[in-house]
Amino acid sequence: QVQLVESGGGLVQPGGSLRLSCAASGSIFSINDMGWYRKAPGKQRELVADITNTGSTNYADSVKGRFTISRDNAKKTVNLQMNNLRPDDTAVYYCKADVYTIPLTPRAYVYWGQGTQVTVSS
Repeated sequence: QVQLVESGGGLVQPGGSLRLSCAASGSIFSINDMGWYRKAPGKQRELVADITNTGSTNYADSVKGRFTISRDNAKKTVNLQMNNLRPDDTAVYYCKADVYTIPLTPRAYVYWGQGTQVTVSS
């Protein structure tokens, strides 16, 4: 089994910063893409940013220039540095990973974290 555990959410004022972290553990052979998604009340879950195992990144237009995704393959972690936060960034943020498990499977399976709340408000 594979677990993804997020940390780092909280309450911050507009213009502030937060850093989210996600650690993967369990029966992991390797991890392909890792990413962050978010779901705001009344809206569908959306991609925030993702990163391949070779470091290529992809960002939602709404966060480009403000958020930075990074990962440590050896530690099986992915981070999201969020700067210049805005009230419309308020959401539950979820970590996602595409994992090849042990015993090795012919394809990667998607795992999700439990989510961490980010609230941007004055």
